[in-house]
Amino acid sequence: MEAISFENVHFSYDEGEKDAFALNGVSLSVQEGEFVAVLGHNGSGKSTLARLTDGLLTPSSGRITVLGMDAGDPKKLFDIRRNVGIVFQNPDNQTVASIVEDDIAFGPENIGVPRAEIGERIDAALAAVGMTAYRNASPARLSGGQKQRIAIAGVLALRPKIMILDEATAMLDPRGRKEVIDVVLRLNKQDRITVVLITHFPEEALLADRAVVMNRGEIVMQGIPSDILCREEELETFNLALPRPVAICRALRKGGLPVRDALSPEQLAEELFSVLPEKEAPSESPDGEEKFSSRESGRDDGPKEGDGGTGSVLCRNLTHTYNPGSPFATQALNGVNAEIRAGEFFGIIGHTGSGKSTFVQHLNALIKVPTAEKKYKPKKPKKGTVLPPPVVLKADGFDLTDKKTDFRKLRSKVGMVFQYPEYQLFAETVAADVAFGLKNFSDGISEEEINRSVKEALETVGLDYEAVKDRSPFELSGGQKRRVAIAGVIVTKPEILVLDEPAAGLDPLGKQEIMQLLHKIHKEWCKTVIIVSHDMDEISENCTRAAVFSDGKVVREASPAELFLDYATLSGLGLDIPFTAKVTELLEQKGVKLRCDFTSADFVRKTLEYAGLGGREDA
Repeated sequence: MEAISFENVHFSYDEGEKDAFALNGVSLSVQEGEFVAVLGHNGSGKSTLARLTDGLLTPSSGRITVLGMDAGDPKKLFDIRRNVGIVFQNPDNQTVASIVEDDIAFGPENIGVPRAEIGERIDAALAAVGMTAYRNASPARLSGGQKQRIAIAGVLALRPKIMILDEATAMLDPRGRKEVIDVVLRLNKQDRITVVLITHFPEEALLADRAVVMNRGEIVMQGIPSDILCREEELETFNLALPRPVAICRALRKGGLPVRDALSPEQLAEELFSVLPEKEAPSESPDGEEKFSSRESGRDDGPKEGDGGTGSVLCRNLTHTYNPGSPFATQALNGVNAEIRAGEFFGIIGHTGSGKSTFVQHLNALIKVPTAEKKYKPKKPKKGTVLPPPVVLKADGFDLTDKKTDFRKLRSKVGMVFQYPEYQLFAETVAADVAFGLKNFSDGISEEEINRSVKEALETVGLDYEAVKDRSPFELSGGQKRRVAIAGVIVTKPEILVLDEPAAGLDPLGKQEIMQLLHKIHKEWCKTVIIVSHDMDEISENCTRAAVFSDGKVVREASPAELFLDYATLSGLGLDIPFTAKVTELLEQKGVKLRCDFTSADFVRKTLEYAGLGGREDA
C-alpha cells in the first residue's frame, strides 16, 4: 500500500505569480515501510514537499493522498496529522511548552493517548535521544542541538506511521546524529514506520532504500542512493556536489591510482590497501612522529600569541551559569581557558551542550561576565572560604571583565553571526538590515557612505546589490538569509569574526561557498575568523587550530593534524574525526602507515607520493 502519493502537484507561496512554483508538477509514490532520502539544493522544494504531506500546506493543484486519505479533505487532516510526525530544521518552530516533559507530552495528549501511557512514551522518547537528564529542564535554556533532540523526541512519542525529518540532524553533534539515525532505522526496520529523510549528509542518504533528488521544485533523479551520489555531471547540473569520499577517489584516479568509487572509510581503505605497498610512510621524524607543517593563515605576518590584543582572544577561568539560584540553574561554562591568536582561522568543536555557543557569545559581550555589569560590586568573601580565581577575558584589545569598557566599540570590532541567521534579520529591506549595525557603530556617517558600504558588503557575500537591496530579507532562501546576516556583520569590517555553525543546514555547494567567502574575508581584511562547527571535515579543511569543548571546559587545543590523531579521546567526548582521518587509521591497522594533515588535498597528495606517483604532472 502507498503511504504517500503525489500526483502532478503544484504549489506556489505567491498565488499571484503562477510561474513561481515551489513545487512544479511533482509526482511521487512512497510505499509503506519504505525509507526514502530526499536530496537537493537549498530552495529546491524539499521542505515544501514535507509540509504538503503533513497537511500544513495545501497544493495549488494536483492530488495528495496519505495512507489512503485525501490530504485535500479538511475532515481527514486530523487523522493524517496523528499518523504523520514531522521534525523541522529549526526546533524552535515546534517547541510549545516551558518544560521538556510537557513539550513531549503535547502531541500524545492531543491525539488521546491514555495518561499512564504518555509517561511511558516520554521515558522511551527521551532515552532514545539521550536527553533523560533534561526531563524537567526549560527548552528555552537548552542549546540548539539539545532543542533538536527534544523536537525529535516529541515526534517519537507520537509513534506515527510516517516520520518526516527535515534536516533534523543538522544541528546535532556526530554522536547525537548517529543516535537519532539509529533510532529512525530501528523504527523503520522493526516497526515498519515509513521514513522520509530530507538531508544534506551523504552518509545518511546511503542508509535509505531510495534517494530522490529535487531541483527547482521538480524531481529530477530517483534511484539507489549509492548510484545517485556518484553521478558527478548530473549532481553538478542540479547544484549539488559529489560526496567527499567520491571526490577523493576520483582525484586519486586522476593521479594514476586505480581505485573504484567508495562511499565509506572502510570501502576506501580496502581499495587503497589493495593497491598501496606496505611500507613505512615518508617524511617521518626520528621519534616516529611526522612533523606537520602549519597551515597557511592567509596573513603575511603569521599568527601571534593569543594575548587578547588586536585580533586575538585570551580567556582564563571563565564560568557562566544560566538562571543562577533557580530550579533551572544550569552551569554552561566551568573554568574555560583558551587562547586564539591573531591571524588564525580557529575552530571550536564539542558535543551538544558543551558550552561552545555560550563561550562565543561572551566574546562580544552578548553575555557579560558579572564584573562587567553596571551594577556589579565586588563581594567580600565569607570567613573560611576561598575566592575563585579571577576571570581574564580579552578580545581585540578590549577587557571584557571591566564595566568601563566601551562595549559599543567592541561589538564593531568583534562581529557575531548566530546559529540561526534568521534571528538576526528584522528590517523591512535587505539594505536596511545590513545598514543597521553600521549606523549604530558609526557616528556622523553619511547616507552616501552607508549605501556604498552596504553595496560592498552584499557583493562581498555574493549577492547582487540591485536585485536584493529592496527585497524583504524574510522572502529569501535559507542560504541567502545567511549571506545577508554575514553582510550585516562584516559591513563594519570587524577585526574578529565569530560564526556559530555558519554552514549548518546548507547544501554541499552552499557550504563550499560560505567557507570560500570566509577565507576571502580572512585573507583580505579580517584578522581572525572563529567558527563553531559539528562538522569535523569542515574543521580539518579550513582551520589552523581548534579547541575541543566538553562539559563547559576546553579539554584540548591543537592543529587539526594533531587533534584528529586522538580518535579515542574525541570519540569518548561524542565527537567524530574527518573522513580522511578514518581512512588513515584503518590503513594503519592494515600495516599501511600514511600521514597527512587530514585535508582532502593533502590526503590525495600524500597517498600518491606513497604509491610513487607524486611526480606525475596530472596528479
